[in-house]
Formats: sequence, C-alpha cells, structure tokens
Amino acid sequence: MISNKAEAFDLISSFEGDPFVGHLSTPITTSNLTKTYLSLLPAYKIGLSPLLRGINIGFTHGYFLLGPFIKLGPLRDSQVAPFVGFLATTSLLIILTICLVIYGIVSFSEKNIEKKGNLNFLTAKGWGQFTSGFIIGGFGGSGVAYILVKFITI
Repeated sequence: MISNKAEAFDLISSFEGDPFVGHLSTPITTSNLTKTYLSLLPAYKIGLSPLLRGINIGFTHGYFLLGPFIKLGPLRDSQVAPFVGFLATTSLLIILTICLVIYGIVSFSEKNIEKKGNLNFLTAKGWGQFTSGFIIGGFGGSGVAYILVKFITI
C-alpha cells in the first residue's frame, strides 16, 4: 500500500510511460507554460519561412552580442570601443555562419532527404535559406545596435 502511495506522488517519470524514449517527464518539461514559450520561439513558430526564421534569430544574436564586446572588451575605456565591438560582433557572426554552413553540409546531405518533423528548415534547402537569413539578420541587428550605441546617449 505504501508503494502505491509513493507512485502517486512521483513528480518525475518516463515520458508517456515509455522508459526507452530517453526523456523524462517533469513538471517543467510537460507544463503548458513551457510548451507555449517554446512554441513562440522563432525556431518553432508555425508559419515562418526558413529565411524569416534565420533573419529573426540572426537579428537577435547580432543585437545582443554587441553589448558584451563594447562593455567587456579590452578597449572598453577608449573612444573606439563601439566600432571595435561592432567589428568583433560581425566577425563572430561570420564564424557562427560558417559553423551553420558546416552543420548543414554534414546533417542535410543528399543521403538524408527525409524531412525531420514538421519544421520546414530541417532540409538542405531550408537550412541554406535559414543560414542566409541568419547572416543578413545578424548584420542588421549588429548595425542597429551600433547606431543606437553610437548616436543615442543617455
């Protein structure tokens, strides 16, 4: 009788009752709040083309990567800190784009033609569009952040 009571209060169990799935069902991973939050992220948002997903994600990365390079970089106390931070941000975005290209070549070769899930950017063509959108959005985001930092002072 004690074992049945203990099983009723288990907060962590195997996902959908199958212990071979490799995923645990916890109050956080199976809550509606978590599912709603993840569905609103650009990578999982329904109805976006791969190019728009890439632009959205790239813009966010470009916008938020500039600040640490300006405030924490070695030239943080100089007059050229915003420009050097902008150059460092664009350099990092180029490196990240190269990594996305390499990942796409390895993961979505002609052997792996099957579509994984219902996301339209998990194919070779979709990943190429996503990568193109990422670099365009990244440069746009870092450019907007640079203009805001350089010309708008508080």
